[in-house]
Amino acid sequence: MEDSRVVSLFEWMDTTTEKIENLTEQSYLESMVITLEALFYGESHNELLPAVKKEIETFIQLDDPENYTVEEMRKAIQLMILKGMKQHTQHQHVMTPETISLFIGYLAEKLTSNLEEVRLFDPAVGVGNLLLIVMDHLKHSTEAYASEVDATLLKLSLLNANLQKKQVEYFHQDSLRPLLLDPVDLVVADLPVGYYPDDIQAEEYELKASKGHSYAHHLFIEQSLTYTKPGGYLIFIIPEALFESEYADDLHRFIQKHAHITGLIQLPETAFASKKHKKSIFILQKKGEHTEDLKEPLLAMLPSFNNTAGMEDILAQINQWFADNDIHL
Repeated sequence: MEDSRVVSLFEWMDTTTEKIENLTEQSYLESMVITLEALFYGESHNELLPAVKKEIETFIQLDDPENYTVEEMRKAIQLMILKGMKQHTQHQHVMTPETISLFIGYLAEKLTSNLEEVRLFDPAVGVGNLLLIVMDHLKHSTEAYASEVDATLLKLSLLNANLQKKQVEYFHQDSLRPLLLDPVDLVVADLPVGYYPDDIQAEEYELKASKGHSYAHHLFIEQSLTYTKPGGYLIFIIPEALFESEYADDLHRFIQKHAHITGLIQLPETAFASKKHKKSIFILQKKGEHTEDLKEPLLAMLPSFNNTAGMEDILAQINQWFADNDIHL
């Protein structure tokens, strides 16, 4: 039943977005912003599209968005974002897969289980899929913050949060510049991989390159630690070759100086388009007065997410590891 409702909602939003795309000559993702705004506000505020405006308002009168569950809304929006991203070649137009986001949500809940309120931050929020799924998993009150430099992705993330009835405070800026943010308990991020073009700003970082552009993913790790409370945790999705690339030794020394390695979980190859895009989950704890290195960090290799028995087995092992090590804030 839910799947048919998701398909029905997606088909209406997709058709409307394509009409806006054709009328305005904007991209699908930019047109999607207009559709989602209309869905959230109950009317179209874009006066340039009277034909679409009437159609949108008729749909909303017939099928109130309030009738859809948060899960149905999230899945329909995901389908639209996946379609829109196929038109883009920019590396930043990538959505964290739902299966990986759900697994990080599970880890986040484990790490914060003792807190009554969690301050959460995603410095590379994109369309918000990872952050919003993690928020779903946290059992206690959550103050969520997110930063994104791309205006279209930021609008999509904001509307995604609004339609899922989640409260997030957004920063529209280069996330590697100073943020007006008090330290948080937990950082989650699907690290943007590549070079950071602003060499002047990179000079502010310990992990700046000695020559040429610095690695953005290295700087994001340093920036994230800056805005994490002592003893707080960070969950990153990292490229498989993070510690094999140039400046990997510098990164390793930096992490040893400022954090404890809590875990490294290899994600299944089947979750990615090709072996070269394979990633892992990297868990750190920022050093604090009462923190110490673990004798046995969590090391695991996940089976295919479709392998139910294998996943149940690895989750049982991870649950036991958390119980044995008493890991949480």
